Amino acid sequence: MKSVLFVDDDLPMLQALRLRLRRMRNAWEMEFVGSAAEATTRFEQRPFDVIVADQRMPGMDGAALLQTIRTRWPRTVRIVLSGYAEPEEILRLVAIAHQYVSKPCEPEELENIIERCLTLQQLLHQPVLQEVVGRMGPMPPAPRTFAQLQSAMTSDLSSVSQIAALVAQDTVVAAKVLQIVNSGFFRLARRITNIEQAVAYLGLNIVRSVVISAEVFSNLPEAPRSAVSLPVIQAHATRCAAIAAMLVPDPALSNDVVLAGLMHDIGYWVLAHGCRSELYEAQRLAEQESMPMDHAEREVLGASHAEVGAYLLGIWGFPGPIVEAVAHHHSPSRVVQERFDVLSALCIAHAFTEPAECAAFTGLAVAHSEVSADYLTAVKAPFSWEEAQQRVASHLHTERH
Repeated sequence: MKSVLFVDDDLPMLQALRLRLRRMRNAWEMEFVGSAAEATTRFEQRPFDVIVADQRMPGMDGAALLQTIRTRWPRTVRIVLSGYAEPEEILRLVAIAHQYVSKPCEPEELENIIERCLTLQQLLHQPVLQEVVGRMGPMPPAPRTFAQLQSAMTSDLSSVSQIAALVAQDTVVAAKVLQIVNSGFFRLARRITNIEQAVAYLGLNIVRSVVISAEVFSNLPEAPRSAVSLPVIQAHATRCAAIAAMLVPDPALSNDVVLAGLMHDIGYWVLAHGCRSELYEAQRLAEQESMPMDHAEREVLGASHAEVGAYLLGIWGFPGPIVEAVAHHHSPSRVVQERFDVLSALCIAHAFTEPAECAAFTGLAVAHSEVSADYLTAVKAPFSWEEAQQRVASHLHTERH
């Protein structure tokens, strides 16, 4: 049975939470404690799958507690439940908490968030990988993007659209901006998946803080030597997002599809920073056996960059359709699909850009996509394979000129 620890020094609030979540006692093993010190003691007795902690507590506050949990028990999903949202606390928490839930919170909402996090742990069932993802601090942006953003942020002439375009060029920065804007800090009536809307809503001051704050991106390390070229992967993701948007006629679907395209390889940032030797081993296996890179990753690590990226985005609170698309973009046959949606749009766009992804690995053979004309028919795509080829060819011709 999965275990959840709730921490809040407001004992009446803690008791109310215990009563409201009573119906989940057959699904989760729950414990409720009134201080960070007591929470640490409970963890020393046995680790928990999820911790839900209040931010404002005497002595050690929620952020300090979750920092301890991240260091000592990185497999635990970390959630903040609090009624305070000062900008400095946002920046302090964004590097530590996986999700922020604002008080007051309906029990159904909290149940849903915890259940989704537990389900995602099942997706990435390898303890070693859960630990790698859980231990990750803020991943740095690409040095070139960081410099461009830093320059733009200090210029009074930069517009929201210009800043958003630079944010979209970097998977890590874009993911963080969207994680913050959709967190409980801002109590949005609807989820934002468009980067320009996110930048406009947050305002340039908060985005500037996210990008250049010493709290988030202090002591930027040099890009680690890795089996994968992250700049090539970033260029591939940007092109994949552009092609996906071009293939999607529905404006309501377009934002999610673009976001899925930009995020679909974020797992490589995690593996490049946390599993470098294993990534090298997977590359060697893929070359020797002429197997697709994602298959080799599963052989070596127990999960591919697709599942790792989906797990990270899921515990950050990204929408389910985007998490699903990222998880299965190499293997859409693992999901029953009866209509054209975010997953199918991403898979089709990825089929046309997959050679560019393979180019990020020296000597890697081009993988064979599961996507074909039959797949487009099965998902009821609003275009044929030939039409898709023509649109992509036209887009690439325009891009080159």
